[in-house]
Amino acid sequence: MRSTLSFKAYIGISFVYLLLIILEREDISWFLKPFLIPFLFLAVYTCGDFPSKKFLLIALTFSWIGDVVLMFADKGELYFIVGLASFLISHIAYIILFSKQLRINSTRNKAVFWVGITVIIVYLMAMLSVLLPSLGDLKIPVFVYAIVLSTMLLFAFKGYLKWSKPAGMYILLGAVIFVSSDSIMAFDKFYEPLKFSSFLIMSTYIAAQYLIVVGILKLNKKK
Repeated sequence: MRSTLSFKAYIGISFVYLLLIILEREDISWFLKPFLIPFLFLAVYTCGDFPSKKFLLIALTFSWIGDVVLMFADKGELYFIVGLASFLISHIAYIILFSKQLRINSTRNKAVFWVGITVIIVYLMAMLSVLLPSLGDLKIPVFVYAIVLSTMLLFAFKGYLKWSKPAGMYILLGAVIFVSSDSIMAFDKFYEPLKFSSFLIMSTYIAAQYLIVVGILKLNKKK
C-alpha cells in the first residue's frame, strides 16, 4: 500500500513539475525537483525485500544527489562535474543491479543480440564524434560517463533477452529513455541549445527512472 501511494505521489508531483516547466515557471519548478526521486526511493524502500534491493536504492540515492547538485550547474563547472560523477555512480549501481536479476531464458537469439550491440556501439560513437570537439577540458569525464551509460544500456538489453516479460521490457525501455535524456542534455549543453530542452530532458528522465524501478520490482515480485 505504501509503495502504491509513493508511486502515485511521484506521478502527481512529476505532472505538476512538468506543467510548471511548460508554463515557463521554472522559478517554481526549481524548488520541486529535489522532491521527485525521494518518492521513488520511498516506493522501493517500503516494498518487500529482494536480494538486489540495496543496489536499486543506491542508484536512486546518487541520482537524487546528481539532481540536486546539477540545480547549481550555472554557478560553476565544478557543480556539473560533481553531478556527472553522482550519475556515474548511479549508472554503475544500475549495471550491478541488472547483472543480478534472475534470468528465466537460458538461450538468446544471437542475431538480435548482435544487432542490439551494434546499435549501441554506433550510437555511442556517433554521439562522441559530435560532442568531443566542443567538450574542452571535459573530454575525459564525458567520455567515461558515455562509456558507463552505454554499458548500463547494454546490460539492460542483455537482461531483456532473458528476463521475464513484461518486466524486462519496462527496464529496457527505461534504460533507452535514460540514454535519450542524457543525450539531449549533452547535446543541449555542449553542441547546440535545443528548444524546450528542460521539458525534454526532465520528462524523459522522470519516465526512465519510473520504468526501471517498476520493472525491477516486477521482476522481484513474490508469487
